[in-house]
Amino acid sequence: MRPTNPSPDFPFPHGSTGRRRAGVMAAAVAVGAMLVACGAFTAAPGDGPAATTATTATARHADQAANGVRVLWMGDSIAGAEAPAVEAALKAGGVWFRNATSDGGGTVVAGDHPVTIVAAKDTWKRLKKELASFRPTVIAYQITSYDWGTPRQQLAAYQELSRTAKDAGARLVLVSAPPFKIDGFYKPHEDAIKSAPAMAAKVADVRYLDASELWGDDYAADRAQRATDGIHSCQQGSAAFAAWFVRRLGDLAGFTPPAPGVWATGPWTGDERFVKLGCG
Repeated sequence: MRPTNPSPDFPFPHGSTGRRRAGVMAAAVAVGAMLVACGAFTAAPGDGPAATTATTATARHADQAANGVRVLWMGDSIAGAEAPAVEAALKAGGVWFRNATSDGGGTVVAGDHPVTIVAAKDTWKRLKKELASFRPTVIAYQITSYDWGTPRQQLAAYQELSRTAKDAGARLVLVSAPPFKIDGFYKPHEDAIKSAPAMAAKVADVRYLDASELWGDDYAADRAQRATDGIHSCQQGSAAFAAWFVRRLGDLAGFTPPAPGVWATGPWTGDERFVKLGCG
């Protein structure tokens, strides 16, 4: 996505620390209420935020060492806005996590556009470093709003990502992006944005997750849970995605997804990304 510096598209609300803290608390409560309303979890005794004690943290680290699942999360700023919730959910399930998303890029598809040629070069360079330092067992790549290229170029890039993951001993999971507003910036690349999911679904030996079952196909619908910019997600949408994604990843990678009550109202709801997006 475009960089999230303060601008009309990414308002940065100014105010007192007290007002900001109140906003964070309200967002946390709203996230929990939303997940309950959606039937995402049923809280059990000791299943809420109070359960995240030193004992719980120690047990979680032990689980991480035991299950050995290490997830590298890739994508653009849409995936970046989802990352705080995904990290909280995975770590609560004893899974190691690293956020490798990139604002204003994150694509593996170089295509023919100067923007994507540079962005893809940066993405592949960073991926090489992450493979060496983090040693993921799962690479999860959410299709970006910058996967501009012909269908053939998209398919070739996703296949190369699959080979790279396999050579590193990791499994590749490709995730479709949520529906987002196709404004004047994206309009010239609308065909590429529409063709990318179908190309990702064609890659052999890769798990493809179609997130439209969560979001639907209309960015303006309540179900899509877009922020006011029509592109990113606020805390509630990010939490809904994390709950959905971690359940499916647990089936694939062999770990037990934690109940959202354990992580959904944690400190991640106050992440700076949500402040810049003007989320409550």
